[in-house]
Amino acid sequence: MSVNRQWRLARRPRGLVQVTDFTWSEEPVPPVGEGQVLVRSLFLSMDPTQRGWMSRDTYLPAIGIGEVIRSLGVGQVVGSRHEGFRPGDLVSGHVGWQDYRLTDGGGPLPLVKLPAGVDIPLAMNVLGLTGVTAYFGLLDVGRPQAGETVVVSGAAGATGSVAGQIAKIKGCRVVGIAGGPEKCAWLTEKAGFDAAVDYKAEHVARRLGELCPDGIDVFFDNVGGDILDAALANLAMRGRVVLCGAISGYNEKAPPPGPRNYLSLLVRRGRMEGFIILDYMDRAGEAVAALSQWVQDGKIHHEEDIQEGLENAPATLLRLFEGKNRGKQLLKVADPPLATRSSPRA
Repeated sequence: MSVNRQWRLARRPRGLVQVTDFTWSEEPVPPVGEGQVLVRSLFLSMDPTQRGWMSRDTYLPAIGIGEVIRSLGVGQVVGSRHEGFRPGDLVSGHVGWQDYRLTDGGGPLPLVKLPAGVDIPLAMNVLGLTGVTAYFGLLDVGRPQAGETVVVSGAAGATGSVAGQIAKIKGCRVVGIAGGPEKCAWLTEKAGFDAAVDYKAEHVARRLGELCPDGIDVFFDNVGGDILDAALANLAMRGRVVLCGAISGYNEKAPPPGPRNYLSLLVRRGRMEGFIILDYMDRAGEAVAALSQWVQDGKIHHEEDIQEGLENAPATLLRLFEGKNRGKQLLKVADPPLATRSSPRA
């Protein structure tokens, strides 16, 4: 516990993220001061929003040049002079692309203790911000009603797959958009979607018209770009578009143009609304309780794509933009160094 390996931002990425956008450093592990806690990183979450954090101010300030790459994750407390944490505690929150983080546990992405017995990958997927995002984005922003048609883009990803399955639980007909026959088969055969569109092999707008003859009541969008346009062209009367993400444009060198079919919102009296999950954190317990029950009842299926080794952090993030992941993209950094107080499976 003497060296802290870190990935820091070397330059603002232009286009697709490159390994040369980062720099590797090794520093001494810092001592724990009064009111602080030292966390050993165990798993890192790889999320499309990290690409935005590297380039510009978003709902959080941009990562500064030379700063450790911001990342949610799960870690174990290995040193504490904080009354709220003890060595051995498993925690989730901002840990960053590094072996150890020294923190007071606060901030916009604060440390939260994991419930006893929870599986770490599950806690970072359905029972973490991924599932909470799907829950509130679909139910509070999209407001689906039983019998309506819900379409989800990026449907084989972590957030999209959960959003679609919640829509099924609520009695909706669900169509997913994903890339490749394997992902589409998983959606219909495992996750319970009614149909899937392979955007790599099919004309998305035409296929949505065939699968949704009465239009799309709720479109949960993780992709943006041409996929968003295709959905807008097939929007139902009073249809709702939930803007959760726009991964198709995150690596563009210049901002992509807005949707061409936005007038569908006018003609069909539709609504398009974005949201930030941080606005719902005071209600996170509501979402986690519901999601936990659905997982226990076998109503939500989940997958985690787990890579290993802190040295592979840039390549693991890149998997999101190459479409290689199915489900939640995680990076395992280490096993818990101490006996855990909540004893999850890792």
